Order: sequence, then C-alpha cells, then structure tokens
Amino acid sequence: MSFWIVVGVLVVIALWAITVYNGLISGRNQAQTAWSQIDVQLKRRHDLIPNLVQVVKDAMGYEQETLTKVVQARNNAVAASGPVQAGAAEAALSQATRGLFALVESYPQLKANDNVKQLQEELTTTENKIAFARQFYNDSVNTYNNRRQSFPAVLAAASLGFGTIELFNMPETEREVPKVALR
Repeated sequence: MSFWIVVGVLVVIALWAITVYNGLISGRNQAQTAWSQIDVQLKRRHDLIPNLVQVVKDAMGYEQETLTKVVQARNNAVAASGPVQAGAAEAALSQATRGLFALVESYPQLKANDNVKQLQEELTTTENKIAFARQFYNDSVNTYNNRRQSFPAVLAAASLGFGTIELFNMPETEREVPKVALR
C-alpha cells in the first residue's frame, strides 16, 4: 500500500514539474516571438530612414548636421541588442527623426515632394506598428515573468535557467509617435 502512495506522489510531482516547465517554455517562447515582431518593425524603420535622408539630402545641403544626427542615431539603433539597449537607441532615433521632420516642414519644395510625403507616411505607419508590437511584447514578457515568479514555478524556474526577461521601455519623452504635417 505504501508503495502505491509513493508512486502516486512521484507521479504527481513529475506531472507538476512537466506542467511548470512547459508553461515556462511556452511563456519564454511567446516573449521571444513578440521580440521578433518588434525587430521586424525596427528593421523596416531602419530601412526607411536612409531613403528619407537621401531624398531630402540634396534640398537640404547646408543642413548636414541634422542629417548626420539622423544617420548616426539610425546606426546606433541598428547596432543595439536586446530590449534595454534598443529602447534607448530607438528613443534617440525618434528624437533625431522628429528634428528631420521639423526641418522638412521649413522647405516648401520638400513638403510638396511626393516621395518625402510617402516616406513620412510609411515611417509614421511603422512607428504605430512598433508601438503595437512593443505592447504585445511587454504583455508577453509580463505574463512570463509573472508565471516565473509565481508559486510553485518560483521553486524551479531559476534552477532550470529561466531568468527574468526585460521589458522594452522607452523614456517618457520619447513615447510619442512623430507628428507629420503633410500639408
């Protein structure tokens, strides 16, 4: 009789361990997939910015400082790895892009240029997609981190190599989508 009790307890413990492990794997994989979606949108953003810079470069020949800031911020954003570095780099890129948009507004020929308008629209759309992807990622990370820190998973998570995942945060001043006036 006691043999069956021991077997029953071992089966329950094994099922618990499998459930906890699979739940942590599922949460971590969802967070990684969500980060991949952010990465796709950031790459699109990084690809659009050089096109915009190239289009406005000729008309803004003496505004090289602004263009250089945008290119440097873009390069830093491309080189960033992980949510913490990417958040800071993307914030700097947003600020530099806003400066470029402000300059474009002061050049009537650029403001009227269809290529500039299209690139600004695409960039704004991409910014919105990044915001949605960031929200999904942070929700996924929050779910995973809660699962990891909740009982009974907390008893096994660290020993199984399930660490905390960082949220993708941007400074408060950088959370706004760049405003583009196309008229």
